[in-house]
Amino acid sequence: MAETLSFILDTQYHDLPDPVVKDAVRALVDTLGVGMCAVQTDLSKIIQNHAHTTFGGNAAQIWPSGKTASAAGATLANGMTIDSLDAHDGHKLTKGHVGCGVIPAVIAMAQAEGITDAREFLALVAIGYEIGTRAGIALHRSACDCHTSGAWIALAAAAIGARALGLDRNRTREALGIAEYHGPRSQMMRTIDAPSMVKDGSGWGAMAGISAAYLARDGFTRAPAISMEDNELQDIWTDLGKRWYIQDQYIKLYPVCRWAQPAAEAVIALQRLHGFEHSDIRSIKIETFYEARRLSAIPSNTEQAKYSLPFAVGAALVKGTIGADEVMEQGLTNKDILRLAQLVEIEETDTFNHAFPANRYALASIGLSNGKNLKSEITEAQGDPENRLDHIIIREKFLRLTSPVMGRVRAQNLLASIEKLPQTEDISEMLNQLCFKAPTKAF
Repeated sequence: MAETLSFILDTQYHDLPDPVVKDAVRALVDTLGVGMCAVQTDLSKIIQNHAHTTFGGNAAQIWPSGKTASAAGATLANGMTIDSLDAHDGHKLTKGHVGCGVIPAVIAMAQAEGITDAREFLALVAIGYEIGTRAGIALHRSACDCHTSGAWIALAAAAIGARALGLDRNRTREALGIAEYHGPRSQMMRTIDAPSMVKDGSGWGAMAGISAAYLARDGFTRAPAISMEDNELQDIWTDLGKRWYIQDQYIKLYPVCRWAQPAAEAVIALQRLHGFEHSDIRSIKIETFYEARRLSAIPSNTEQAKYSLPFAVGAALVKGTIGADEVMEQGLTNKDILRLAQLVEIEETDTFNHAFPANRYALASIGLSNGKNLKSEITEAQGDPENRLDHIIIREKFLRLTSPVMGRVRAQNLLASIEKLPQTEDISEMLNQLCFKAPTKAF
């Protein structure tokens, strides 16, 4: 535990390898791009109002309105906003997403505690990713249920908060213990089976972690953070500062659950190879792993759409991709997408089950009206760390998501302000771009 506390409190920007700095910037581009598009969702509008009215104060800003709340409240609202459009990065072994909690926590603490130095800001992002990813791996090893990301994001946010507040080692340890104890141990498969606005618990976990840091500062005491302090889990923490898990995050091209994306990629590849029209399709069979099979509902709202493998497959075949519009009202009323979704049969296979979570596979078979039966290759989603996306693709994703909401010029300015953080001294320009007048239409 002593080494973990030293990593949290003592790691400096100059300790970060260049690839880690680049990945911290990449994470900011990808996550904030998702967040600036997601501010239009109904979920975001509800949680923004809740945080502003329930978590009083003017310490930090809620995007995009600039309304204020406590650091914990802003972290809650902004984290849940990002999570409301399921297009942010993640990690295979955690079965979840750290950035959608870490980045709002870093921004809120920077605003609340007057952190303006870009290098300290990037160090906080990198530290948050390391603590959060390792806590997620530890929790999955030690707990029987598949918990949402909020369960372990809580520890990452507590680490960020403790460092930003200048806590000593003892109080940082208290913060981590409080965060783990009060963090949301929400069961992921419940929201898979019944998709709703509770989502991945990310904002709630980040809020719990920031609250834990302030409580520890004031003398509140903890139970030990088992995921960090259990002797049987110490191997997860021994290479802090040597192995960097921020480099192992995947990037999502589509705003649907990662588990549905291999199937979507498989049918897109088949359609591109054989050139058939979606109207020619008469049957669709997807072979995949158990967790993806659970994503079986035909959606009636946007929350369900993001957790529906049949809908993702239908949208991919009709549109050739899956964008924000496809998982919102426009897609939900598209008769062609819904027709194809109804055709999808999902079957799990032992081979794909055994490969999960390190690999998420799908194989698609499509029957056409002319009698042909087409079968895809075994497919994984794009953007895995073993096959990293070029940064230009991430930039294109950012502008595709943000330009309709922010306007092209402001979107380009935000992108530029993020990408130049390693060469600048102040984060104010970036933070100023996060608040703007959003369109009144809600997804």
